[in-house]
Amino acid sequence: MHEIFSAQAEAENCERVMGNRRHGLSESEQYWEAHYNTRRRLWSGRANPVLTDVADGLPTGAALDLGCGEGGDAVWLARRGWRVTAVDVSATALARAEAHAAEAGVEIRFERHDLAHTFPQGAFDLVSAQYLQSPVDFPRAEALRRAADAVRPGGLLLVVDHGAPPPWSPNLDVRFPTPEETLAGIGLDDARWRTERMGSPRRQGTGPDGQTGVLVDNVLALRRLPA
Repeated sequence: MHEIFSAQAEAENCERVMGNRRHGLSESEQYWEAHYNTRRRLWSGRANPVLTDVADGLPTGAALDLGCGEGGDAVWLARRGWRVTAVDVSATALARAEAHAAEAGVEIRFERHDLAHTFPQGAFDLVSAQYLQSPVDFPRAEALRRAADAVRPGGLLLVVDHGAPPPWSPNLDVRFPTPEETLAGIGLDDARWRTERMGSPRRQGTGPDGQTGVLVDNVLALRRLPA
């Protein structure tokens, strides 16, 4: 959900945010609408690598993709037989995700939510929160607690965050919460949850202008124990 911009891109984004305010959007909606309108397409369309690694070994069922962006993860899951609900705060992102799903020939339920205020209904075998981080005020811990509440007994909550700024970022001093801090902030009952993965793996990544470097992901995979 969160990308670290260059100074020029951030200035352009601020101008778009000011325009969106005149249309009555929330702060989060303003920011992410402006963000997605910086380019015709922001992401590669491929699924996030930690998701593919984790979900490849899971039986299919109902999946919830929080902060789905342009739909790469949702389409990947749907192609493998998951019944996917995908949500985002940005109408522009959702329109692009819907187009991606149509091109892929898969059915996905898309919903628009500002997770600071609303949350999708239902219970899910997999709830995925990939980079659900934002530079604007956002009650992330509360949103992740609601995400945990949406996991069925026996299901999995997968949280993947930026562990460090990418090497091409102009904001290299930004600090992100560790997996341990994120887990503590969610405040789950240890008697009802089992931690299956917790760590900060590194991988090669490519930036928006073709830069390459080592990226750090903070990963939490939490299994809700059967009742």
